[in-house]
Amino acid sequence: AQLHYSVPEDRDPGFSVGDLAKDLGVEVRSLAARNLRLVSEGGQRHFQVDLAAGVLLLDSRLDREALCGQSPTCSLHLQLVMENPLQLHRVEVDVLDVNDNAPQFPKPEVVLEITEVANPGTRLPLEVAEDPDMGSNSISTYELSPSKHFALSINVRGDGVKMPEIVLEKALDREKVPVHHLTLTALDGGNPVKSGTARVTIHVLDANDNPPVCDPPISKVLLEENVPVGTLVTKLNVTDLDEGPNGDVEYSFKTSNNAPGKFTKLFSLDARTGEIRTKAPLDYEESSAYEIAVRARDKGSPAMEGHCHLRVELIDINDNSPEIVLTSVSSPVQEDAAPGTVIALIGVKDSDSGDNGQVRLQIAKELPFKLVSSFKEHFSLVTSGPLDREKASGYNITVRAVDSGSPQRATQKTFYLRIADVNDNAPNFSSPFDTAHVQENSLPGTSVFSVSASDPDEGSNARLSYSILDNGMQDAPISTYFRIDQDNGTIYTVRALDYEQDKVFQVPVEVKDAGSPALSSTAVVHVFVLDENDNAPNIVYPSVPKGSAFHQAIPALAEPGYLVTKIVAVDADSGHNAWLSYQLRESAEALPFQVERRSGEIRVAQALRESEDSHRLVVEVRDNGTPSLSASVVIVISPEENSVQDFSKSLDLPQPSSEDTNLTLYLIISLVSISLVSCVMFGLVAARC
Repeated sequence: AQLHYSVPEDRDPGFSVGDLAKDLGVEVRSLAARNLRLVSEGGQRHFQVDLAAGVLLLDSRLDREALCGQSPTCSLHLQLVMENPLQLHRVEVDVLDVNDNAPQFPKPEVVLEITEVANPGTRLPLEVAEDPDMGSNSISTYELSPSKHFALSINVRGDGVKMPEIVLEKALDREKVPVHHLTLTALDGGNPVKSGTARVTIHVLDANDNPPVCDPPISKVLLEENVPVGTLVTKLNVTDLDEGPNGDVEYSFKTSNNAPGKFTKLFSLDARTGEIRTKAPLDYEESSAYEIAVRARDKGSPAMEGHCHLRVELIDINDNSPEIVLTSVSSPVQEDAAPGTVIALIGVKDSDSGDNGQVRLQIAKELPFKLVSSFKEHFSLVTSGPLDREKASGYNITVRAVDSGSPQRATQKTFYLRIADVNDNAPNFSSPFDTAHVQENSLPGTSVFSVSASDPDEGSNARLSYSILDNGMQDAPISTYFRIDQDNGTIYTVRALDYEQDKVFQVPVEVKDAGSPALSSTAVVHVFVLDENDNAPNIVYPSVPKGSAFHQAIPALAEPGYLVTKIVAVDADSGHNAWLSYQLRESAEALPFQVERRSGEIRVAQALRESEDSHRLVVEVRDNGTPSLSASVVIVISPEENSVQDFSKSLDLPQPSSEDTNLTLYLIISLVSISLVSCVMFGLVAARC
């Protein structure tokens, strides 16, 4: 929005210029919260904002003449910046002229000369009075004290300046009145009227009665601002009807109230030929026109002079590049910022005029931003699409300003915009399924496996913590078996594991980031317990109390190969640890019996003698583990004359109990489960590869 106020130049500091809160349509109490601040485009601070009242106040007394000189309008441009949301408002304050300056002549006394032969109607130009005020407060008219011979004439110059001239109305007689004393009064149009006076002394001279005449008296020249130094501007056309020295004209500059003496630094005048040339570079942006007053004086006695007025208007050339001003930049910006979010406020200006000063802004099309025109020479850089910090953490934005001149001039400014992270990515495990192995009976705190997850976010949004979820698949909570380091994802045992009780665990692991809201994902680690030879063989048959012996009768004439009995044993371990072998413990005497190593069958190895007594055998059952564990049983074999063995009864093997059946079933299920999990894992690995 753009606000417009006006204030007279003579107001004291603290004067209320305008009600900002009302004109902006915002509540007064919100101004401080929105950090309303004032930015002066000129660099000088003339105003201040009363945040409590919401009004624009005068900070220092203004002097229109010091601020704007002779410019017909005097405006001060301010910028109001408010945040939350970020807004920019332009304020234009017109400084109104007050009649605080009285007209003043360059010299308090003006001395003029006129020949006595001057004809009625002869004009004597006078110095123009100066009044820094403008408009109606500037010089309105001139008055001349009463005289029988002279009257006052006022001419209006091309730029509107009133030029007083004394006009001869009645012929002069030097012998009667050689000197005339008059008073010239300059009056302005203010209220009350202010005035200034100058004494005019007119000396009546004899002889040279024709002044130089400029043709035309007022002329205009158009000149490009980039012409080289020494370029001819014009040659004055001045004639003098007198002859000899009275007709020989010399030229000189005459200063005026329009930038007094300034043009003499830029232009040179040949006193003999009347040629006006440039003697310094011209700049349209500094001044678009110059008023040059030239005095043409002859060498008569007394000398007579004429006056030429030349207006030099400069043609603007595109000699200034545009200027880019970054008023405000909001960096960093959230990656979830909605399209249309204001990123920066950009101002642009070009000191040239017309098409040379018309500027357009450009940015690269591939960027997710666009420029929106706020008002004249001010733009907003807004988002035009979604942002993703994981793809681009920041942008180097180059703003290019190009004017419409010929040839075109351009400038550019680059600034970096950082994209702030938003927790929009959940952590991701390197694999949703993992397999680990741990030896049974390992000490609590043994490291089992380390899971790893990554999060493309940054900062707290990428700070991960790991935890174990309870899946309810075991009799006891999974947390009683395993724990996990929440920082590095390493899984440890909480207690010693028993292969015979649990052969495999499914450990669900959750990883969660520290964002708000937090995001998470899960993975499953299959922990296989490796068997350890921690169970000795258990002799199922024959079942005898510890320290007792099993008695077995056989025929006295049993032949070699005769099956005496069979030792049956089981081992709770698995694999090699459950492979059992049977053997006779060495004794001092040779025994006529042997034990099958794998089956545990005890057979007669050699024929028995008739009178042979009973034999005591110690059968040892040993597993294949490392270290190997064993069990033993004592069997006493007694040969009997009339013994006929019913092996089905004598062997009397126990039927497998339901517990043994269940153990076998569990072993089969475990083997099938391990095989299926292995196949699944191999399939996943193959698919990932």
